[in-house]
Amino acid sequence: MSAGFAPGAPGRTASPALTPLFVRLKLSLLRNGLRRSPGRAVAYIASILVGLVCAAGATTGLVLLRGVAHIDALVVLLTGLLTLGWAVMPLFFPSGDETLDPTRLVMLPLRPRPLIVALLTASLVGIGPFVTLALATGAAVAVADGPAATVVAVCAVPLTVLVCVALARTVATASIRLLTSRRGRDLAVLGGLFVALGGQLVNLAAQKLGRPDGLSVLEPVGEVLRWVPPASAMSAVADAGRGAWVPASVGLGLTVLALVLLLWWWQRMLTTLMTSPDGSTLQAAEKDGGRAAKDGARGLARLLPDGRTGAVMLRTLRYAWRDPKSKMSWATSLGVGLLIPIVYAAQGNGTVYTAFVGPALIGMQMYNQFGQDTSAFWMVASTLATPRDAYRELRARALALCLVAVPYVTLVVVGTVAFLDAWSSLVEIYGLSLALLGALVATGALTSTLFPYSVPSDGNKNIAPGQASIAWFSLFGGMLVGLVLSAPLVALTLWLHLAGHHAMLWTLLPAGVVYGAAMAQLGLRIAAPLVVRRVPEILAAVRKG
Repeated sequence: MSAGFAPGAPGRTASPALTPLFVRLKLSLLRNGLRRSPGRAVAYIASILVGLVCAAGATTGLVLLRGVAHIDALVVLLTGLLTLGWAVMPLFFPSGDETLDPTRLVMLPLRPRPLIVALLTASLVGIGPFVTLALATGAAVAVADGPAATVVAVCAVPLTVLVCVALARTVATASIRLLTSRRGRDLAVLGGLFVALGGQLVNLAAQKLGRPDGLSVLEPVGEVLRWVPPASAMSAVADAGRGAWVPASVGLGLTVLALVLLLWWWQRMLTTLMTSPDGSTLQAAEKDGGRAAKDGARGLARLLPDGRTGAVMLRTLRYAWRDPKSKMSWATSLGVGLLIPIVYAAQGNGTVYTAFVGPALIGMQMYNQFGQDTSAFWMVASTLATPRDAYRELRARALALCLVAVPYVTLVVVGTVAFLDAWSSLVEIYGLSLALLGALVATGALTSTLFPYSVPSDGNKNIAPGQASIAWFSLFGGMLVGLVLSAPLVALTLWLHLAGHHAMLWTLLPAGVVYGAAMAQLGLRIAAPLVVRRVPEILAAVRKG
């Protein structure tokens, strides 16, 4: 019998063990990925070092908190947050691990159950599972009290890691079609924003916990999360230390049940994915979806003005929704403008004037209007024969911005005032915000004309090489001029307060509306003839990317 054949099965080649093969495949992918470029290798090594430092610090902190009151509630909460991170990270960063895409294995004759075991084992190779293992170990040590709790901890730690990894794999498999589509890439672009917002919320929570009785506020949350796997496994360790064997058995059993259900669900999703229709059917579905999107676009077009104004507004709104970099810029402005007033208020430093962050950030979307068009600006330039053409182009772009900005500014101002219970300041803050928005629209039209710069279509850069100084001068210089243009209304507000004319503060709202509209109109009128004269310079600037 020659090598390569299984005994008792002549003519059939012996299948290699799938699990070791996938582990070697994972290691090969990591090694070959690092060989692509020195930059990628440095970034990966840096991520490993950062992960190790964070894991060591968190684990040490948890061990030092051993015996502190309410530590079990903190451990349960941290385990829940860790599990949530494993669940959402594949959605936001689908390209971070090439082995998350099971569609690469569709053409191979692999059965689901052995494939799941192999993929799960290969998923344990990496810095993420190691950090999770370290955190779970530190959490178990923090709540383990006695030999019985130690025995339960030995089971709870690997169960926690397996549930986290299996959850990530299941979510990635169930949504891989979305993650590999254009919408999925847009979701990945927005992932950084959600991480930043979540980081601020964690920062606020950490400040609350820094108080002497901080951990006690976690007890209500801990009472709920202690029955949610895999946090229930960590709760079982604490229960075993107290001799509560029934809750400990239930908590550990819930985690085992969760792991079994996740593997079962993963197997079903994997089977469906590996036997789903081919690319031709998906393309037909995408065409149907594209037809529906066009119908939706026609519906939006019916709500916009006729002629060039409506066409330019629709194009601007489509850029903001479809272009990943434009979408990221808009989403960041909208999210941060809403978050900052809440963060300051939660820290005890809240003031109604933090509402100005909203109009400031959304107003900056008017900047570099032509650079956002990239090389397609030549089609717009061919229609700019007269200052009137340029004015109508700029006015339509400003109207598209205001279509989103005015309701957004209203939401930020009303939300900030309501959060701080400062309703007496609503009218003046709203009027000043609208005035600031109009001033930024004016300066945005001017800086877009005088200081255009290119936005590269590829990569993560938003400024082409060699144009950083132009971009910074445009943004910060324009913002400074916008603040100066808002000074008259600010002076009027101060005078009304200092002179004691509080009954006249209501006039700031109509004054802000009129002043903001006048400033925006003045800026568009000044910028229009400049656009016509500077079309060649603008074309040369936006094409550098």
